[in-house]
Amino acid sequence: MKRIAFVFPGQGAQAVGMGKDFYDGHAAARSRFEQADEALGFKLTDIIFQGPEEELKKTANTQPALLTTSIAILEAVKELGIEPDFVAGHSLGEYSALVAAGVMSFEDAVRTVRARGEFMEQAVPSGQGGMAAVLGADREKLAELCRTVSSEAGVVEMANVNCTGQIVVSGSSEGVQAIVERGKEAGAKRVIPLEVSGPFHSSLMKPAADKLAVTLGGVAMQDASIPVVANVTADSVLQADQIRTLLVDQVVSPVLWEDSIAWMIAQGVDTFVEIGSGTVLAGLIKKVDKQVQTVSINSCESLEKFAAELQAVRTSS
Repeated sequence: MKRIAFVFPGQGAQAVGMGKDFYDGHAAARSRFEQADEALGFKLTDIIFQGPEEELKKTANTQPALLTTSIAILEAVKELGIEPDFVAGHSLGEYSALVAAGVMSFEDAVRTVRARGEFMEQAVPSGQGGMAAVLGADREKLAELCRTVSSEAGVVEMANVNCTGQIVVSGSSEGVQAIVERGKEAGAKRVIPLEVSGPFHSSLMKPAADKLAVTLGGVAMQDASIPVVANVTADSVLQADQIRTLLVDQVVSPVLWEDSIAWMIAQGVDTFVEIGSGTVLAGLIKKVDKQVQTVSINSCESLEKFAAELQAVRTSS
């Protein structure tokens, strides 16, 4: 392994029961779940492990649930003694990366993302905004189409640049619907409306960003001990004040995931370890560069397999 990055998933990766085997089998992981319940003042772990799915899918629950699961699994991964060269997370996952880099305490992060979820749910009245996945479009042409549609039908912007050929747009219901209808103009093969509770990572989220700025103003932050690759800039950041500003900007800015992965690869990263629920990020990373190694640690079984492979590498070198 040349250089390694830990990456953390965001909203959409949640699943009822995620992290339960770590809770049962790792004391350090269990303590993270218990700390989350204490920090929030209610049994988040019950929602994570038992659902129902509708309850877990509520943004204000999803965000702390995913963060807690990622950091609980990270506790088990730490026992392998690997030091990443970079950390990054997709949207909400950036908060997991910040905990991993020592920028925020876990408890502060859990409370912050709970509030972030509430602010995002409140920002735009239900039914007035949406998101859609645009598959196969040219990035520059889609950006141009979004500008045209925004002036003609309603605000719509690029929200997640995930990998070549997969971009999510976000905005007003009218704007998103226009992209669904006109996506072929940007070379899109398909445009799929997403089941989300709001137009995340668009300028319509400004009320949420303003509230989050106030919340983050009261959160203690340290400079990062590991470079964090920020969604907004696709570049590494270490300074706490800059991180605070970028977290506010992130709510209304596109997640530059493809650019972030490409930047890390340019810095020599050849192994990406996805820590948390699901395998979404590993799939996106492979679409950016097939040559890099990806590992998804989302179960005790996957952790044990990775530990065995690591041991084999260390023995042979």
